[in-house]
Formats: sequence, C-alpha cells, structure tokens
Amino acid sequence: MALDPAVLTAKRRDSVRFVHGLLTAVRSRSAQLGCFGLHEWAMVYRTSPGDVRHESWPLRLGHAGTDAVVESMPIKCTHHDAFRFFTPPARPLNALQPAREDQVALEQPGCLHGNMDLFKWAYKLDPLVPAELVADCFELAADIRELDMRASPYDLAALGYSPVAVETPEGRAAYVRAQREFAERAAPLRDRLVEHCERLLAVPQPVA
Repeated sequence: MALDPAVLTAKRRDSVRFVHGLLTAVRSRSAQLGCFGLHEWAMVYRTSPGDVRHESWPLRLGHAGTDAVVESMPIKCTHHDAFRFFTPPARPLNALQPAREDQVALEQPGCLHGNMDLFKWAYKLDPLVPAELVADCFELAADIRELDMRASPYDLAALGYSPVAVETPEGRAAYVRAQREFAERAAPLRDRLVEHCERLLAVPQPVA
C-alpha cells in the first residue's frame, strides 16, 4: 500500500513538520522529575468554593490546605497547556511562564501532560500513522491521566481512586517513581512518531 502524495496537503505537511520538530526536541532532553503534579493544585489556588475547576469533586485538604501545599513547594511546570489553567495568583509562583511560542523550547520527556500529548499528536496525524500507534498512545495517555488525577487535590475516593498524597514525602516519592516509568514508556512511542513523521516528510510534494 502506498501513500498518495496528494493527501499530504501543505497544511498537513506543516502539522507533520511541527510534530516532528517538537518531538525531536523533547527526546533530546533529560526528563525533569519532581514537579509532583502541582499544576493541578495551582489550577485551584486561592479559589472560592464556586470557582473550583472540577467543582463536582471536593478538595481533599479543603481550600486552605490546598493553598498551603501550593505555597510550601516550588512549582516547576513546563507545559503551556497546563500552565494556562493556573489561577492568576498561582502564575507568578511557577518557575517558568510557558507560552505557546515556547512549546518546542520548554517541553521535556518527564512531563505527564507532554507524554499524554503523544496521543494528541498521533490522532492529529491519523490516518497517516498506523492505528496501532494511535491506540498505544491512547493507552499511555489514559494511564497517565489516572496518576494525574490521583495526585491532584481532588478527593476521588468515590470513583475508587486512592490519592497519591504529594503533600507528604512518601507521596512525592511515589509520584516520581510513576513519572519515571511513564517517561520510559513514552520514549519508544515518541521515537515511532518521529520515524513516521520523517517518512511523511520524505514523500515528494506533488508538482503543481
């Protein structure tokens, strides 16, 4: 089966080129571990009860306890699509101020959201990449999302999810172990996406 070059429109080539550049940059860096999932805490920092992002679920430590956790540890979020949901008081507390134009420069392979995004990029390139790769990226994203929520400030016991209590040394250690494992699982998927992008970019452009 061969790819019809006409399917690779200029817009699609631009998407492939962006995904390739981003993922190549990410895999050239070492994983930064130890953010402890505080991005979710920063999204509810200094909010009133009616302003909580996922208002259907209570905060495990209440509002004051949640704010105290945010104020007790450095926040090191590198991912724009997480940072953009920080509350205004939380934004200055982050070590970086990631913007959309900083994405290629800042994303790194330890980031939960960056690794979940492998599914987004694979799906965006579908059907130009194998369905098996899209499915593998989805499975990884679903598993990461579970950790993301278990380490969040929300009480999800009613859903059967025990917390990863990052406000404690034990919880932080558990988070880092899981974060490292997900980074290791993500690496070969990222490599496969990069390889497919390179094949697509090597397809000759049709002559106008």
